[in-house]
Amino acid sequence: MPDPAPSPLLTWLRLLRAPNVFTALADVSMGFLIARRALDEIGVFACLAGASACLYTAGMVLNDVFDVEIDRKERPTRPLPAGQIGIKTAQALGFGLLIVGVILGVAAGYVAMGKEAVAIPWRSGAISLLLAGSVLFYDGFLKRTPAGPLGMGLCRFFNVLLGISVAQLATGPNWLLHYQPLELLPAAGIGAYIVGVTWFAKGEAGRSPLLNLLGGMAVMTAGVVLIGWWGGLVRPQQLNFGFSPVVAFWLLLAVMFIFGQRRCLEAVLDPEPPLVQIAVKQCILSLILFDAAIASFGTGRPEFGLGIAMLIVPTMLLGRWVYST
Repeated sequence: MPDPAPSPLLTWLRLLRAPNVFTALADVSMGFLIARRALDEIGVFACLAGASACLYTAGMVLNDVFDVEIDRKERPTRPLPAGQIGIKTAQALGFGLLIVGVILGVAAGYVAMGKEAVAIPWRSGAISLLLAGSVLFYDGFLKRTPAGPLGMGLCRFFNVLLGISVAQLATGPNWLLHYQPLELLPAAGIGAYIVGVTWFAKGEAGRSPLLNLLGGMAVMTAGVVLIGWWGGLVRPQQLNFGFSPVVAFWLLLAVMFIFGQRRCLEAVLDPEPPLVQIAVKQCILSLILFDAAIASFGTGRPEFGLGIAMLIVPTMLLGRWVYST
């Protein structure tokens, strides 16, 4: 007896990769919090969160639109190749989400007024445009080249910068859109980590090449090292041989990283699709925890990190019914 067709809601959630949306929200929330050190402008934050969610889900939808012929062979049960959602409908949704995401990104720079105003109002719009362009470039072209993982990492890099874009002070050089180099480090660390995760996940539909797995793990490690380096630079006066916040931050990063890499090592020893996919899901979940740790350390307020970490709950709950890779 054939399996019953999924509900329309479940079909749409699968197309959007709904569980992973919360990882994008974790990225942009972390950027917002380390930039402003407080959850002080709910309107600005809401625009950024909406922009991030729209741009991320647009990327997921357009990814399936561009890959529909491949999915007919490798993943025929997905919504588009299975005929559960029309290609033109998915195209309209994907490009519509891109447009809404950019509009919300532009709005984020102009919502706050007075002493809470954003230092450079146009910057969030510029970053949202760069993020939208990166999404299109990755889905339409870069994904099918060896540089594909770099494109995915670039999207995450811009997503963190989208959160930081609404800072009340912006004293960096013009050529960096007034970002300070120190502000770029956590974004670069998250971006590099996702480059590694994407490289690790390449070929997950079949038996994964060992080079992909080991290379991905190495780049993930480099990303976490960048985050740790940022921690040492943010509070250098507290770096000593005793138990300090910096040391605690490094230890927390190490524990979270080792927890995720355990699954990766299992996949290296037996690189079959189920183990690789489990490892990839674990690495994606770890991303939320890295964002939480950065937010806690960067603001000195653990409750912000706890709030971001709680995004794991809907990610895992939705992940029981909706695939994330």
